[in-house]
Amino acid sequence: MAGPSGLEREEAVETFKRAIEEAVRSIAEEPELSVTFGTDPPGQQGDTVRLPTPLKEMSQDQVTSIRGHADAIALRIAHHDDAIQAQMGAMGSNAAAIFDAVEEARVESLGANQMRGVGANLRTLLEHRCTEKGYTRVEDRQDAPLADVLGLMIRERLTGEAVPESASDMVNLWRPWVEQKAAKTMTRLADLIEDQAAFGNTIRDLIRDLDLGDELGDENSDESNEDQEQGEDGENSDENPEDAESEAQGQTSEEVEVAEGEDDQDADAVEVDPDDTPQDADSDEMGDGDVPWRPDDMKPDQPNDPPYRIFTDKFDEVIQAEELCDPEELTRLRAYLDQQLRALQGVVSRLANRLQRRLMAQQNRSWDFDLEEGILDAARLSRVVTDALHPLSFKQEKEMHFRDTVVTLLLDNSGSMRGRPITVAAMCADILARTLERCGVKVEILGFTTRAWKGGASREEWLAAGKPAKPGRLNDLRHIVYKSADAPWRRSRKNLGLMMREGLLKENIDGEALLWAHNRLMGRPEQRQILMVISDGAPVDDSSLSVNAGNYLERHLRQVIGFIENKSNVELLAIGIGHDVTRYYERAVTIVDAEQLGGAMTDQLAALFEDEQSGRRTKRKRGAKKKERAPKLRQASLQAARDLAGRA
Repeated sequence: MAGPSGLEREEAVETFKRAIEEAVRSIAEEPELSVTFGTDPPGQQGDTVRLPTPLKEMSQDQVTSIRGHADAIALRIAHHDDAIQAQMGAMGSNAAAIFDAVEEARVESLGANQMRGVGANLRTLLEHRCTEKGYTRVEDRQDAPLADVLGLMIRERLTGEAVPESASDMVNLWRPWVEQKAAKTMTRLADLIEDQAAFGNTIRDLIRDLDLGDELGDENSDESNEDQEQGEDGENSDENPEDAESEAQGQTSEEVEVAEGEDDQDADAVEVDPDDTPQDADSDEMGDGDVPWRPDDMKPDQPNDPPYRIFTDKFDEVIQAEELCDPEELTRLRAYLDQQLRALQGVVSRLANRLQRRLMAQQNRSWDFDLEEGILDAARLSRVVTDALHPLSFKQEKEMHFRDTVVTLLLDNSGSMRGRPITVAAMCADILARTLERCGVKVEILGFTTRAWKGGASREEWLAAGKPAKPGRLNDLRHIVYKSADAPWRRSRKNLGLMMREGLLKENIDGEALLWAHNRLMGRPEQRQILMVISDGAPVDDSSLSVNAGNYLERHLRQVIGFIENKSNVELLAIGIGHDVTRYYERAVTIVDAEQLGGAMTDQLAALFEDEQSGRRTKRKRGAKKKERAPKLRQASLQAARDLAGRA
């Protein structure tokens, strides 16, 4: 018996779309909503709802997943008010993530409790989300995002349905601690599911129960001040009379410390005596670009903004990928990476082959003729035979623009890249390294993350020092070398599998990572140096942002980018996964799906190599000027590194 024809499939898809559109408008109670289908991520913008495009042939799970996306967006339109959430005030990154996850659980639980079909669609969607985020592989509590765990636990209480099997082990890592801290508050949430404002206020109580009250913004209540006094990590330091008096006037003890030592702190942050630089600041490692540095002429965005500081860098590390796990595990991780992307590898390989063809086409020999020296031009010897007085003619091959080039791929290894994005990034880096190596272009692959969540040893030292004000960056950096520029691809291939290791991906401090990669390029002999950054958003480090301004790391990133784009010979470009990075980088592209990464990388690199002018800045010239500036830049790098070490 013949199956349905192509026309019948198209009609079925159109019928399915119309049914989805009507369901969205009905659940949202918005008859004027516009529903579109495409490759953009599902979401809502104004009166338009975006959903994934249905395929002509889909499994039942895929159909249910699309319905789940539609139901989730419609329920948010119907039951969520952005104005009410805005009244909750500004929050730190952890608190905001928890608030959003629990509010999402409230909205979707309302629909699941009222409509059985909607509940089934949302369960399938939730299972897909958990699987895509790699929750089945989480074995350590530090690798389990607390916000997502709380969202799943609250959803379980509101609907009475168990946590999806793919996330149950991850949730159980946190469950005893969360229930010990906040069981009573979570019980209250079930009675407030219909009231967004009351539910939101109870979420704030939940956040305080979990010792994150300091991320709830400035409040005048005594309760907020008391929670702030308890400090980080559940510590409750003893109060002295001076602290109590200050708090009675609306100030916390940390604010008093800032007020008392502000002038001294600022003076220390701006002026550094070169004679007081630690002895190891002149080490060769800094000259090689292994220590992040801040150029002297990088100015703050605003006159009153404090300069970028590092509380301590003694726990930072630059490490080879193979040093982070044994060879057997590295082999297993690489095999897992190949297995996960077996289907996608063909697509990315075709893109890489296209890039190679475009590059090799530019390597067709081009010559300058009628020269007085060079290689004898045999094609013009006939002129000498016919005219004995005619001089010999020589030719010389023209230098290709992309020869003597090195490309650095700097990959964001933060926790938000977990799952599909980091897998695709690893494979694309692997294929591009192989492709460019065939074309005579050297490639370096680097990654950046932190050694621990929430500060690690740096934060412990800060706490032991009495929590001095304005500590600056407060986490232990981990910069990973997956493949050095001089290492052949075959020798480094296994290293990229390390990105699949549980517990590797933590937080991201982009500014210092960008400087580290830039420094390494500055130490290279190649004339043309290209730095490609692959990230999924702004820098995030909860420990640093909890004790500094909310834009502290972002401001430093902008300063670094401005320096590289305007004053360095390194050509900088960026690819954002799911987040707009064009607001940071002059040359950037944003992709909405991780599977578009391969095409974006090849197109960006091909554009650089094809157009000579696209790789140049109008404010700089190559050749002699580059040679003249290189020593000055390296000297500035060393001096900035000394300054940075002195301040730390």
